[in-house]
This record gives sequence, structure tokens and C-alpha cells, in this order.
Amino acid sequence: MKPFYQDDWATIYHGDCREILPDFPKVDLVLTDPPYGVNRDKGFGGFGGFGQPIVRRRFDHDDWDSDRPEEEVFCHIFDLSKLAIIWGGNFFADILPRSTHWIFWDKLQTMPTFGDGELAWTNSTRKSITKVTVEWNGLLGKEKYRQHPTQKPLTLMTWCIENYSKQEHCIIDPFMGSGTTLRAAKDLNRKSIGIEIEEKYCEIAAKRLQQEVLDLNAGYVIRDLELLPQYFVGANTDENRVAMRSSALRFTRAGALSFIQANPGRFIIEDA
Repeated sequence: MKPFYQDDWATIYHGDCREILPDFPKVDLVLTDPPYGVNRDKGFGGFGGFGQPIVRRRFDHDDWDSDRPEEEVFCHIFDLSKLAIIWGGNFFADILPRSTHWIFWDKLQTMPTFGDGELAWTNSTRKSITKVTVEWNGLLGKEKYRQHPTQKPLTLMTWCIENYSKQEHCIIDPFMGSGTTLRAAKDLNRKSIGIEIEEKYCEIAAKRLQQEVLDLNAGYVIRDLELLPQYFVGANTDENRVAMRSSALRFTRAGALSFIQANPGRFIIEDA
């Protein structure tokens, strides 16, 4: 099958994963967020603050949560890889095998009508529940870079890949959406494959993947422009050196990229 998009790190296929997965070679990690089939696309009961109805961001073809994948799809996923992470796994508990290791994403949620977080099913042999905290108000549509109704934070998918794969591994997302899994994998120097049935999301993902990748083996300094007095810049004085030190936040690997994306306009990045 001809790829919709391909570069040195990522490959996108436009099509139905039910038809594509059976012919795929083995990979090292399946990381995906399938539709849950609980009709979240139809809105929510309840009210937000001060008794006002919750305003939900609308998307084209707004029926993304009407059906969930069949058990056959998950069988193909298990054939592909020894390790799988499936977000929303609690909605598939009747067709997924028993898990001894779950991931809980704490959203630091402030809206009383939304869940405190989400669960990911895994077939890891660990015997534990792991919590990752990433602030997010997904369905309210407040995120500047959000282009898909169930788009997961880049920081969350980066965390999953860092903690459940190695640099030489290949990752597949059969419900790719806008390509967050592939973007995170590319930022971490992992090969990745995405499958998406909607062509418009293939186009969005391809554009995201064409953005320049930071050298993740290098160190970076992010400077807070609000803490860096402009009249000190260029002057080799004690005051300037103090200002430069107080404005600097040091990062390595994907941390610098995620931080910049979460705080647009205020920070600049330079080599450490």
C-alpha cells in the first residue's frame, strides 16, 4: 500500500485500520486512542459555572464517538506487538484481556461535569497503576493547537513513548487522528507508523511531521522574556549576568519542545 506521507522517521497510511493491520509487520509498541463508542460527540448533560450550559467545540463530521472498534481490531493489535497502550481501555473492558498495569492520566480537571482523568489499558507485565499528570480541558476546546476532537496532549504521548519504548523501537498508532503519537515519536527519534481513515487528519498530521525536529541529545536553555530586562541585553555587566541567569530554564530531550509549545510567545530557545 502506498503511504499518504513518509519521511525518515514517520509513515502515514490513509485507510481503514481493519483492512490495513492484518498485513503489517511486527512493531515494538502500539500506542493509540480509539473511539470509545459512548456518544461523547453528542454533548454532555449538566452545566458549567454559574448554571450555564457547557459550550463544546464543534468539529466537521461530528459523529466521531458513535461506534467503537470490534474485538477483531484488538486481536490484530496484539498480533502486531508484545506491548500495547490503549487509551480509554475501561470502555473496552468487556473485549480486552485482563490487565495488571494501568496508566491513569490526571488532568487536574477544574470542571465539575468532566472526569478527573482517563485510563489507559496496557498488556505490560508490570503489576501496578502509574499516574501521569498533564493539565488538560480537552472537550472545552481551549487548547491553541487542538485540531481533532479527541486529541491527546503532546506531553502525554511523549511521556508514554519515553517510558514504554527505546530509541531504536518502532511505534504504530492505528487510530492516528491528527498525528500526536507520530509527532512525539519523531521528537524522540523513534520510527512510527500511523493509520487514519479521515483524509483531512492525514493532511494535518503530515504538516505537523514536516516541522523541524530539535536535536534531542543536546541541551537547551529556554529564557523567559518577562524576566529578562531588555535594556540589559548586550551589556557585559553584573546586572546583565544576573538577569540572564534568573531568566533561564534548562531542559534536555523533548522537554524544551513541549515547554515552548505550551507557552507560545513568551519564551525563546537557544543551545545550552
